[in-house]
Amino acid sequence: MPAPPVALITGSARRIGAVIARTLHAAGYDLALHCRHSRAELDALAVELEAARPGSTLLLQADLAEFDRLPELLAQTVGRFGRLDALVNNASGFQPTAVGSTTPAQWEALFASNARAPFFLAQAAAPHLQASGGSIVNLVDIYAERPLRQHTVYCMAKAALLMMTKSLALELGPHVRVNAVSPGAILWPEGDGNGAAQDAMLARTPLGRTGTPEEVAEAVRWLLQDATYSTGQVLHLDGGRLL
Repeated sequence: MPAPPVALITGSARRIGAVIARTLHAAGYDLALHCRHSRAELDALAVELEAARPGSTLLLQADLAEFDRLPELLAQTVGRFGRLDALVNNASGFQPTAVGSTTPAQWEALFASNARAPFFLAQAAAPHLQASGGSIVNLVDIYAERPLRQHTVYCMAKAALLMMTKSLALELGPHVRVNAVSPGAILWPEGDGNGAAQDAMLARTPLGRTGTPEEVAEAVRWLLQDATYSTGQVLHLDGGRLL
């Protein structure tokens, strides 16, 4: 029986990342699951997945801003499972950066999680993905293409990730495919209780609703498993909001 494919998912303890993990696990992947602070949630997710298929998970905890930890995550994954078939760059920092008061520390934090870590993880993963004919999926944002007020640095960092998707598709082909999912309104940011702003956003969305984490996760699975002639593509999952 062939070995299961293996995916490393960053930021997989909670919210969309956890749903991506459940979806890929159900599709037959063994998983290296990463978190930064949410270890209790990651442990609970692993218990759930291990109950379905014992020996199918590896738990990794690291701050992706610490550069030396990035190749270590790949080394631990390949050391455990012996292969790597997919890298899902899901982890993301998000905070406002008003022009006039943005600090270098905010810049560094947002670029570290949204652009630098995905690039160096991809670089470390590339030889393993070339060997397996694997794939990378990056989670970008519609704000990589349309700016969000008070969030200039976040938008810039996501724009860098979007261009990284296209550039790595060129650099790593033909053996490694690199694509992105660009969600619109899926889950509101934690602590965001501005119902009027949320309603206004949905009013600008042709489908008139938020998307679901399951829809994002299925898009990731499709790009990894089924979109075998797609690379360098950005799949907009935004209910038509960019129209």
